[in-house]
This record gives sequence, structure tokens and C-alpha cells, in this order.
Amino acid sequence: MRVKIFCLVLLGLAMMSGCTVRVLLYPVQGPLSTQTPSPVFPGKLSGGLNSGGVSFVIGDGEVFKGGWTRVIPVKSTQGAAMVSSPQSEGMPAAWDRVYGSGFYVAHVLGAVLYARAVITGNRGTVLQLEFYSPSPGVAARLLGVAKDSKGNLYKLTLSGV
Repeated sequence: MRVKIFCLVLLGLAMMSGCTVRVLLYPVQGPLSTQTPSPVFPGKLSGGLNSGGVSFVIGDGEVFKGGWTRVIPVKSTQGAAMVSSPQSEGMPAAWDRVYGSGFYVAHVLGAVLYARAVITGNRGTVLQLEFYSPSPGVAARLLGVAKDSKGNLYKLTLSGV
């Protein structure tokens, strides 16, 4: 437990020092996934221990800017991991579609670093985004999913991974 807290503190300190992480969105389902060649959309995550900024340019140049917030894990009375805020609509299923059946419950739910954002682009498209780190403090480990109001589902990875 102390190792997890230490790693989370290190990650938080790195992000509070103005660190920006470059990420990529890969369409895996929906209209954008049928394009040839398959598009890839770069973005940025920045911030501190519990919240930060997110930005992307997706599709035909729609700009998304907003904030992400950490989902704080809590234990139920039976000891099972739960989240402290309501789930974004359909996001557990999105995790399972992108990473495999049961992935959300087995890996994401209750993770020390698990965050989400809901942002609206400058043309009205709504983007729901979630990411987590299976190894907080290890910069090369960040996975996520996103879906938009136009029926696209995305896989999120670190740029260069």
C-alpha cells in the first residue's frame, strides 16, 4: 500500500510541475474507424494529482478542451471496489469493447489512478474520456478509452508507445 501511495505522489508531483503527457486516440468503432488510412488524433493531458486539462483535435478539425477529474476508489461494506462518482454512461462497456471482456472490472475499477472527462468540442460534439494507469508513477503505462456523440469509439494510448 505504501508503494502505491508513493508512486501516486510521484506521478502527482510530476504533473503539478507543469508536466504534459502527449496521448493518441485511435478510432476502433464507428464512422471514423472506416476511413482509409485509419486516422490517429493527437492530444494532451496535463495537471495535478486529482484533476487537470485535456485537449484534442478530432475529425475534421473539431477542437476539444476541458478538464479531467480523478475517480476516487472507495470500498463497499462487502470490501468490493467501487467508484465515488457516477459512471459515465456506457464507459465500462467501452473499456471491455476496446481491451477485452471483463477488463473494466478486472483492471480499471478501483485503480489508484483512474480519471474521466466529459468535454464538448467547438462544433457541439460531446467526448467522454477515461484513462487509468495500472502502474502509477510509471510514465509508460497509461491506457484509456473515449467515445463521442457521433458514434465513434476510441482507444487512448501514450504517444510513442
